[in-house]
Amino acid sequence: MKVLIVKVSALGDVVHALPVLAHIRAVHPDAEIDWLVEEAFSPILEGHPLIQRVIRLRTKRWRKQPISSILKEVSNFIRELRSRRYDLVFDLQGNSKSGVCTLLARGQDKYGFDRANVREWPNLLATRHHVPLGEKDHHIAQRALAVVRAALPSENIVASAGPLHVEDASRQRIAEQLKQFNISGPLVVCVYGTTWQTKLWALESWKELVKRLYQEQGIRPVLTWGNEEEKEAVEAIAEASDETSIVWPRGSLQDLVALLEQSELVVGCDTGPVHIAAAVGTPTVSLYRVTDATRNGPVGEIHQRLQAPLECSPCLRKHCDDDAACSCSISVDDVYTAIVGQLKK
Repeated sequence: MKVLIVKVSALGDVVHALPVLAHIRAVHPDAEIDWLVEEAFSPILEGHPLIQRVIRLRTKRWRKQPISSILKEVSNFIRELRSRRYDLVFDLQGNSKSGVCTLLARGQDKYGFDRANVREWPNLLATRHHVPLGEKDHHIAQRALAVVRAALPSENIVASAGPLHVEDASRQRIAEQLKQFNISGPLVVCVYGTTWQTKLWALESWKELVKRLYQEQGIRPVLTWGNEEEKEAVEAIAEASDETSIVWPRGSLQDLVALLEQSELVVGCDTGPVHIAAAVGTPTVSLYRVTDATRNGPVGEIHQRLQAPLECSPCLRKHCDDDAACSCSISVDDVYTAIVGQLKK
């Protein structure tokens, strides 16, 4: 059986969809699974033992190229996408972009979300089977599994996160870097950045938390960053902690996966690295403001999720006049207590 998964973005959403791999293989051990994903997130899937081929969508790069180059690259992409005929195509994205890709793919049966659950209605034109969701499908990972189970029903239970492949070379690089930093005590990674401004925890709260972790627990947190704006923020956090925390050098996406795998705890908001940590089995403490912790957060006893204590949370707003107040509504005390509690388990 040949299967195509269309889940193109974003990083956290791609990671949330990983459990479908184990489900498909449990039903059809000989299934050949391809995955269509945006190029920026493809390293998270490359080399995965359950994926035969990663097909890269390069829309970000195409936007910066002249029309002649775009036409050539799009033509090559369509040729690659249509080079194999699939028994099943699963559109787990539900928007217009994924719908176009699903429509172009050669497939006998195509499954996606129903009208109530697609992100953009034109997506419905690309799929033959429109899968409704029930109360049990509240979590984002369960939503993806519901679409796959509609075609491949089974009573088997798969993990709520992962599996996620980690390259041996990246493991080795991270192990060597950790030796150089000579970190004593538990390895705690703090992830400041998110894709939305309204998902961020207040910078001053991060500063207080990191300082307190060192002063009261002797923990030197590792601070990760993904762009220059985030780098400036984590440098400010490190400075406020009298340089007791570590600004981690940015590496490849696979290097980040290896770092999170080797950590004892990962702390962050609703962001890709937190979900990666869950997928590799690392405990997390995660914070949710505009998104729903019960829908997006890691599941299981090794994870603790904190929701903003405001009546309007979760609101799913990317802009808000009350952003400043909301950003510090989850207290430093609550996050600190959650971290200490997780490390004692």
